[in-house]
Amino acid sequence: MALTSRMLESFAQRRGYPLLSVHAGPETRSSDLGSVRRVELALSRAAFWLEADLRFDLRCLRHRRLLAAELERFQPDVIHITGPSHHGILGVWAARRFHVPLVASWHTNIHEYAGRRLRQKLGWLGPSVAVAAGRAAESLSLRATTLFYRFAQRTLAPNPELTALLERTTRRPSALMKRGVDTELYHPSRCNRQDDVVRIGYSGRLSPEKGVRWLKTVEDELERQGLTNSEIWIAGHGQEEEWLRRNLRRCHLAGVLKGEALAEFYADLDLFAFPSETDTYGNVIQEAMASGVPCVVTAGGGPKFLIRAGVDGLVGATPEAFAIQCARLVAETETRLAMAQRAREAAEAATWDKVFEGVWAVYAACGAPVCVTAA
Repeated sequence: MALTSRMLESFAQRRGYPLLSVHAGPETRSSDLGSVRRVELALSRAAFWLEADLRFDLRCLRHRRLLAAELERFQPDVIHITGPSHHGILGVWAARRFHVPLVASWHTNIHEYAGRRLRQKLGWLGPSVAVAAGRAAESLSLRATTLFYRFAQRTLAPNPELTALLERTTRRPSALMKRGVDTELYHPSRCNRQDDVVRIGYSGRLSPEKGVRWLKTVEDELERQGLTNSEIWIAGHGQEEEWLRRNLRRCHLAGVLKGEALAEFYADLDLFAFPSETDTYGNVIQEAMASGVPCVVTAGGGPKFLIRAGVDGLVGATPEAFAIQCARLVAETETRLAMAQRAREAAEAATWDKVFEGVWAVYAACGAPVCVTAA
């Protein structure tokens, strides 16, 4: 979500489109860069952590006066929010206060996160209790989230399943908002490896909803098939890190990587294994593909829409099927190399300009040549 917001600002600057961009920051301040005005709002002591890099501010509405002054000067035609965050709540308030259309984009399957995390926390009560509680939490969270999205006149979602869900639950038009990828940063030429070990990689949060324990099934399948000239490389952090350290035997945990270090991590891989069933899109899939790395994904969530199964990646619906597909690419070198080339070609067509041209078309459908976004 943060990446998409930065790319939106960059697009507006290049095109000269007026944009007021509102974000959290270390202090309350504003700055201007070309056609973009950026406003940062400091968090209060009432803010609490939802993720290692995400907080929710219970006192967000204290910024109403400042935001109203900014909006008076900017005179927005549409307000775009990125979900039920505290800035999203401010955006709903602003749209009603200034009587302008609201566009809301869906970025995270909060309901699935809630269900899976609760299921894992309650595992000590037994599988039947944990599963029932997880399903209830998921259902209630989905209901609450879709009710929030009904405030918007139009919605945006990163994959076809979610656009259909939003149209059905909000009774509002919904359009696709995909993601772009930096094909210069993420490039096969960054590979620095000298060995012939087959590297299977994962990048992202190490949390229950990401399904990272499937990587244990992958390692077991590789050993069962005698494909021991392979290693699993992981970039990221989270609560599942210690479990992975204890249970994976040929695993390298690189920690959090960004920028060129992350680009080199991808380029040094032979295949990318992404076991999440809850991701709405999967930016890491496109980053790996741009690096010339074929991907194995699950049948759930948005990543399956990013690959062409059998062309530039593979799909495994269960932990066992996922592991078998990974083992196939480890064993079949020619297949893997052919998919790697086609993965790079597919990523080259995924540009941020194309994404935001579609977003601006949605703004225009609201009668809005000018935009303010609360992210």
